[in-house]
Amino acid sequence: MNAFFSRPGCRVLIVVLFAVLWFGTLGYRKVITPDEGRYAEIGREMAVSGDWVTPRLNGIKYFEKPALQYWATAASFKVLGESEFAARLWPGLTGFLGVLFAFFVSRRFWGDRVAWLTGSILATSVWWMANGHFLTLDMGVSFFMSAGMGAFMLAQRQGATEDENRNWMVACWAAMGLAILSKGLIGIVLPGAVLVLYSLIQRDARLWLRLHIGKGLLVMLAVTVPWFWFVSRANPEFLWFFFVHEHFQRFTTTEHNRLGPIWYFIPILIAGMLPWTSLLPQALKLGWQKVEDQRFQANRFLLIWAVFIFAFFSKSDSKLPSYILPIFPALAMLAAQVLDKVSARALRWHLGWVAVLGVALVIGAHFFGQTGSERTPQAINLTYSYWLIATGIVLLATGVVTWILASRNNKCAAIAATVIGSAIGFQIPMLGHESFAVTNSSYYLVEAMKPHITPSTTLYAVEYYDQSLPFYLKRTLQFVDYVDEFETGQKAEPDKLIHMDEFARRWQTDQAPIAVVTRTTYEKLQKLNLPMTIITSDPRRLVITRP
Repeated sequence: MNAFFSRPGCRVLIVVLFAVLWFGTLGYRKVITPDEGRYAEIGREMAVSGDWVTPRLNGIKYFEKPALQYWATAASFKVLGESEFAARLWPGLTGFLGVLFAFFVSRRFWGDRVAWLTGSILATSVWWMANGHFLTLDMGVSFFMSAGMGAFMLAQRQGATEDENRNWMVACWAAMGLAILSKGLIGIVLPGAVLVLYSLIQRDARLWLRLHIGKGLLVMLAVTVPWFWFVSRANPEFLWFFFVHEHFQRFTTTEHNRLGPIWYFIPILIAGMLPWTSLLPQALKLGWQKVEDQRFQANRFLLIWAVFIFAFFSKSDSKLPSYILPIFPALAMLAAQVLDKVSARALRWHLGWVAVLGVALVIGAHFFGQTGSERTPQAINLTYSYWLIATGIVLLATGVVTWILASRNNKCAAIAATVIGSAIGFQIPMLGHESFAVTNSSYYLVEAMKPHITPSTTLYAVEYYDQSLPFYLKRTLQFVDYVDEFETGQKAEPDKLIHMDEFARRWQTDQAPIAVVTRTTYEKLQKLNLPMTIITSDPRRLVITRP
């Protein structure tokens, strides 16, 4: 194993193959609602308008998150054009860099073999892979938080020189600043809490003397303050909404309706670490073990990082599945050390069980293909079930091959088989998710609308809004009795919202009005005796115009 990975050509080949597999599928799927459509459209409007200070969604001020990812997406559109690939490039790039940096940190602490295992585990863990291929904000903030974690570890490691300590701590502070610009105050609150816990548990007060707080704060403020200053000056409503509503109220209240029990993230962690989940108990145990003659306990720091962030979001009254993504690099580093020491015989039980998962997927896919609903017809689920069956077959073959190789005491080949099989197998259901684009994306709806749209057309979203609509229309829509997350922006610019009576009046006078509605809203409009013709429809919505 060491002989193979010590060859520079082999290292480069592996990274290139990983990059091709990782980035090669980013543009395959249509942008779906809500998150992908939302963040693609904010970046598109920023690129088109040239306003890099005030984020807008469907033409309305949108302050839920900071601007770093919007800038990255807008820049991607400017350079590459508006496409699904360009929209997803930022989460794809940050996910890829997260794997490389986890490799780098592990190599400095535990050597080449553990470094390669760390990279392999993180790159093929279901949740890290999935979030690197769907457009949300969580991969970006997770990368910068993890980069800060890794830089802190490198700064505090045994044998680090004064220059290394200073430089890596400055990098750590910069990473926290970029995490704040990615998703808000969690970029410093969570790492800061982990640091306090670690220093208390280790009774290491001298650690605080090695943080370069003065230089670090200057760097972090230089990264974060300019945008917050400019956006606040341009939008007086920003400060209260962003810091009070989006931080304090999001964590302490159920206002955002993202409830979940205290154990909400446990199944997400178990499924998200696949196929390496069985290593978790030993990885957590390893994290608590003290390494003698080491001032900085790296494994204990990783454990505290993972446990605290997991507990923090478990306690929160606002939960989404991707919130615990920042813990995965830490868990990958711990699991890699366990995997390095596992015997080939034990490896059969750690990785060979993936074959059982494959069989379960094939069986489950059969039943899933027979389900359906008014919003998602059975034909769509049937199509996706074939992708699940293909995934199950790949995982079944992966588990069987891994078991055979481990039984022959070929540990390196067994691990490689799991890595390759997982990298391919877990990409399949993500590609297959395109099956749902008919109802989860507006692409096909917009394609049917385009022949009816003229320069004088006014587009309406009546009591309904699909986040991917303006991205594919390349135009914004007028909201009719639709508020949801746009309340703050609509209060600042009241013309961004009209009510049904005003819509009924405009419908009669506009030159070429087109509206997107649900079937329930369509029936309501029929009762108003509005003249309507259906342009196109799908199981979830209709597009209407005036005859």
